[in-house]
This record gives sequence, C-alpha cells and structure tokens, in this order.
Amino acid sequence: MSEMRTRNRALAGVVLTAALLAGTATPVAAAPLVLAGGHVDVIDVDYAAGALTVDVLDGTGTTDVERNPSDVLFRVPDTAKITVPGGSAWSFLGTGGHAWVLPQASTAGLLWAGWNTAEVPTGVFQNNRVTFRLTSVSGPAGFSIYTVSGGTPTVLFDSGDGLPDSLNVNRNTHAHANWGFDAAGTYTVTFEVTGKLAATGATVTSGAKAFTFEVLP
Repeated sequence: MSEMRTRNRALAGVVLTAALLAGTATPVAAAPLVLAGGHVDVIDVDYAAGALTVDVLDGTGTTDVERNPSDVLFRVPDTAKITVPGGSAWSFLGTGGHAWVLPQASTAGLLWAGWNTAEVPTGVFQNNRVTFRLTSVSGPAGFSIYTVSGGTPTVLFDSGDGLPDSLNVNRNTHAHANWGFDAAGTYTVTFEVTGKLAATGATVTSGAKAFTFEVLP
C-alpha cells in the first residue's frame, strides 16, 4: 500500500509539473495570411475618435476585410518579373535588367495594390489631406512605387535615392500604382501616415506600420 501511494504521488507530481509548464509556455504565433492575387489597398487610412489608423483593406475575397498589416504577407510571384525598359528614366528599378512589379492596372494572377483615404472625414486635416511617409525598407534590393503615363514613369517613392520619401494624398482618394522590387527576396516596407489637424495645427500620426512582401524568383 505504501509503495502504491508513493507511485501515485510521483504521478501526481509529473501531472502537476506538466500543467505548470503548459500554463507558462509561449503561444505559437499564427502564420500570416498570404495575399497573392486580386484587389488590395495596402495602405487603408481611417480617422475616428481622434485616432489616425492604417490597416490593410483586403478585397481579394467576396467581402472586403480590414486586416492588421502584421497579419498579412503580400506575395509577388515570378510572373511579376519584367525586363526594365531602357533609358535613364527607368534607372530607379535598379541595374539588374529585371524587376518584379505589381502593376498599376488590374492583372490576373497578381495583386492589384493601392491605397485608400475614403474613411478620412472632410474638414479634419489641413488642406483635406494626409501625408504618406516611406521611412525604411529592409530587403535584398531597392523598392519603389511609381505611375506610368504615356510610357513615362513618375516615381512616388524610391528607397534607392534615400529615405524618408513623402507623398501628400487627398482625403477620399482611392488610387493604384506600380509597386516595384529590384530583386527577388523578402522585403519589409515601413510607412507612416501623418496629418495636421485643421482645428489646432497639431500633427497626428498612425505610427510606423510594417508591410512584408515575398518576391519569388
């Protein structure tokens, strides 16, 4: 009987130890949601209750969903690879001769990436606009955002010529552009959105928001 009690106490100790360890274990982070094709507003700006916020507006499904940028991985497949046009106007896409581009126009099999300030109320910010700031880029090569008209590019952001870069964006804007990556690999692109309040002149900010892009070779 004594031997059985000893065994039972030992077993109880093992169970208790396991329970304690389970209670203090670090939870495993959920894998990010991969977005690989369809409409997405990478920078979705909202202002409410005194807070300027930035989310990802995921329009790749049947219903638009706002997501935390840290919960999303944007995938750029090999079909986004292009030959960089000749001429100095295109030098921002690097010197490798190729770049990976999410295009300005909707294209099957690729993300149609843009931004949205439709949820910024009128009269809140000076000149009814906010400012997008590209503050840092971590990755194997350069990152840029640009538009093309008549075959000529207009560069909006370019990590290759120094950061930060800024762009003033009017409220109630929904726009798309080309998102360019100079090489395959994983990029972390950090934006901050700011605005000056019309009533006080004070600057409010969304804080730094990091977006991750996986560019496949």
